[in-house]
Amino acid sequence: MDRVTSAAVGAGAQGSTPKALGAAGFTSGGIAAGSTAAKMMSASAVASGGRVGAGSLVSACQSKGASGASKGKK
Repeated sequence: MDRVTSAAVGAGAQGSTPKALGAAGFTSGGIAAGSTAAKMMSASAVASGGRVGAGSLVSACQSKGASGASKGKK
């Protein structure tokens, strides 16, 4: 998945229903292997020289997923 597609999917996941976060792979247990979230994380790390920046789209989505938002919790 290219970076533009990843960003579009992530933007949709971040702003939409909690189920979308989980479906994309942003879960309370971390980013799910092989998921869209994992591909986004990989693309972000490659683009940033090996790290995922704080405040990035991937970071924001994972923060919501880790907080339980992907299961419908606030």
